[in-house]
Amino acid sequence: MKTLKRITLHIVGIVACLILVAYVYLYQLPKGPKITEVGSIATGISSFVMGAYKNSERKSIKVWTNKPEGWVDGDRILFVMHGAGRNADDYLQAWVDIAAQKNILIVAPEFESPFSRIITNDYAEGNLFTFFGVRNPIEEWAFTVVENIFDHIVGNNNLSNSSYDIFGHSAGGQFVHRMVLMKPEARIETAIAANSGTYMFVNPEVNFPYGMGGTPLNVSGLRNSLQKKLVILLGEQDNTIDQGILDQSEVAMDQGAHRLARGSNFYSSSERYAREHNIEFNWKIGTVQNVGHDYIKMSDNAVAYLY
Repeated sequence: MKTLKRITLHIVGIVACLILVAYVYLYQLPKGPKITEVGSIATGISSFVMGAYKNSERKSIKVWTNKPEGWVDGDRILFVMHGAGRNADDYLQAWVDIAAQKNILIVAPEFESPFSRIITNDYAEGNLFTFFGVRNPIEEWAFTVVENIFDHIVGNNNLSNSSYDIFGHSAGGQFVHRMVLMKPEARIETAIAANSGTYMFVNPEVNFPYGMGGTPLNVSGLRNSLQKKLVILLGEQDNTIDQGILDQSEVAMDQGAHRLARGSNFYSSSERYAREHNIEFNWKIGTVQNVGHDYIKMSDNAVAYLY
């Protein structure tokens, strides 16, 4: 009996040490690429590295940009949020021709992580909570990082822009619609969430990230969120479970059998909530014909919703 007790205590001690080491590595040690010298955004494709948080130097983030030759102060700025592969440069490339045609400054933050295949809380879920379930301060939400990047660009390029648009596909779509819900004060003009794998339903009975349970979101915040310009953009052929990485947990499957169904159900549920609570509802839903889980084709079709 004493031997079993010692073994149990030993195992508990090892587990506790592993958790402590993991927590320090993930959330305390400085990490990210080296911050680059502050400068104005160059024409064409370029990148810079800045501090992700305003009040801490613990984390940095790389930001890709593409500025068309004719872009000037006051022209449209669009944030493009990558998918689970965290390949911001690829997503930027998908918008290069569009940016030139429509004269849009593209900004693509890279939420890099060596554990991106198993940890989603830091990006798609906005970093509201740590991997261990502890709530993060608003200053460290990934949504706040986007606002910080906007401030950095405006401040260091002497711009007068007071708002920006944002597009995200797949995990990026999850990021975008959760940002609209959780940070309605963000300076977003139009948000487009394309082919999200799961959604944050307006339901306090379901815990985050699948619902609003456990978050600080209240009715007042919801009112502001539902009044924002959000487009739920769905690929008509994103209707199977074998495209990309799709959450097939029980709570996710309750939202629908595939992305097309989940997006439709999310929009309908949100519209119904707004109607029942007499809230102005400015969201839209769109379906792209003959397209599945394809960020390039969805990008090509998303630009029309910005105008």
